[in-house]
Amino acid sequence: MVGMSLKRLRRRIEARVGGLPLPVPFDVRMLSERVAEQRGRPIRLLPMTGHWGLWGLWVSVDTADMIFYEEATTPPHQDHIILHELCHILCDHYPTPLAPAEHARLLLPDLDPEMVRRVLGRTAYSVVEEQEAELMASLIWQRARHPAAPTATGVLVERLHAALDWPGAGGDRG
Repeated sequence: MVGMSLKRLRRRIEARVGGLPLPVPFDVRMLSERVAEQRGRPIRLLPMTGHWGLWGLWVSVDTADMIFYEEATTPPHQDHIILHELCHILCDHYPTPLAPAEHARLLLPDLDPEMVRRVLGRTAYSVVEEQEAELMASLIWQRARHPAAPTATGVLVERLHAALDWPGAGGDRG
């Protein structure tokens, strides 16, 4: 992905977002459930406390993906954290596997360190992966807020149809 232009990155992310089954009304938790169904792999949303210097964390184990999000913040911020981490899953980001078992024990004391395959924390991403996840999250929010918003191309086509009095125009006279 290094060297990919922002324009190409945006087109690629827009295509992914366009294919997502966004719930109406939009709900991040419902979207997580739908993504889990599509992938055939559970996604568990788990509040965390302890202030590890992270707002969110994606942990992948053999049987599920777990998204940890900061509990001591506002619900809209929690939703954004969850969506951002979900976007890392959707973008198929994989950092270096968690190396020291001791680190895993400190971070996730209830999990067997051998079971943890990889951990995605915001500090583990490349700048491009962060941009990709954040862009995707922003585009999902935009699509969720304006699900029927016409594209620039659609608006242009409608104007041409109306100007030429062709069928299909908003003011079609039949």
